Amino acid sequence: MSSEYVKSPREAHLMAGVAVAELMEAVLGKGFPFRLAAPGISMTPFICDGDVITIRALSAPLRKGDVVAFRQPYTAQLKVHRILHVLPEGYLIQGDNTSEPDGRIPVSAIIGRVVRVEHKGKQVRMGLGPERVVIARLSQHGWLKPVAFLLLKVLKPLKYCFYR
Repeated sequence: MSSEYVKSPREAHLMAGVAVAELMEAVLGKGFPFRLAAPGISMTPFICDGDVITIRALSAPLRKGDVVAFRQPYTAQLKVHRILHVLPEGYLIQGDNTSEPDGRIPVSAIIGRVVRVEHKGKQVRMGLGPERVVIARLSQHGWLKPVAFLLLKVLKPLKYCFYR
């Protein structure tokens, strides 16, 4: 990527995210899962920076609490966040560690569903199973962070992320 085309580090980051989204769509379109190291902390404590996530093409309807990869409609930027509400025209989606939702995301912007999370080679089970609905409800009302960090204080062996 030549610096004459990139005006700022933020623009470079946006361009990289768009390229990854395009690659992900191509791989999923061929029927293969897509794996990548999750960048950032927007899904902490259930997906932490550097965790390896596996995304699959949609094979069943999305539900409240599912974690999905999608393109932000106005920027085409790739994001991986949790569904808070299933709406007739799309989904209300938000990161577990963010204070504001991403907005209403149309069905056409959804690329795939996160089906596996790994931390240091070990599968993380918390956050993608039946508890995903409770996590979505807590996040929707702004209670996820306080409850998660209270649990982390009480259950010190879990450390910062919910790993098994």
